[in-house]
Amino acid sequence: MNTSALYLGELMHQRFFPVAYRFSYKVFSLLADLDDLEAGFPGLRLLSANRFNLLSLYERDFGPRDGSRLRPWIESICAQHGIDIKGGRVWLSAYPRVLGYQFNPLTVWYCENREGDLVAINAEVSNTFGEHHHYLLHDQGRPLRLPFRALADKVFHVSPFIDMPMQYRFRFNRPGQTLSVAISTIDKKADGALVLVATHVAKRAPLTDRQLLWQCLKIPFLTIKVISLIHWHALKIWLRGGKFHRSPPLPEEEVSSCPSRAPKT
Repeated sequence: MNTSALYLGELMHQRFFPVAYRFSYKVFSLLADLDDLEAGFPGLRLLSANRFNLLSLYERDFGPRDGSRLRPWIESICAQHGIDIKGGRVWLSAYPRVLGYQFNPLTVWYCENREGDLVAINAEVSNTFGEHHHYLLHDQGRPLRLPFRALADKVFHVSPFIDMPMQYRFRFNRPGQTLSVAISTIDKKADGALVLVATHVAKRAPLTDRQLLWQCLKIPFLTIKVISLIHWHALKIWLRGGKFHRSPPLPEEEVSSCPSRAPKT
């Protein structure tokens, strides 16, 4: 039986500096148990793993991006930083492929130890240039205090209208009846000016074929909508005077380890 879930909610971006701009839109996403993914989401006809369907998740879209199993990869990454998640559940929060097309600006991995404690969150960030980077957020293997807050220096180019000397402030709940993710971007060169706040807030829904079909009818071509709106809003920001920043070289390491640090209030 699937323990994965469907989440229905809203994505919001608000820019404050140097160009003020705000948008929001409805989305649906999956919280996929990696065990369900490996089993092919048994009992569902409209959602598949590693094969074409109305909706699907492919292991090659995440983690090492080579089609290998995701659980050994994330277990190895965590182990390298003293975090033991063997025997625990790992949940992947992501948009599914819709008729074969996928784009996930942010994929969140929720990693539990064998006791069921949430001990790491991997924020996998992708840009529109086909590149990606992982921010592994943790507290040296200790259970995370919830809601979990963490800081990370920006090392990976995402928006061409936001420069690199930035800091991220993350805030996560533990997905249950609600899912909540908030990321604030702070300009380290401008006395800590708040540049951008991005949030995803959603409510849990049953993961059934009927619900999946209904969401596909309400929000058709979800992932095409996401990538299209990214470019549309980028154009509007540019027309409002947004400064274009060229893409710097990729960071040497694909994973940035970010031990917990309390953000300033």
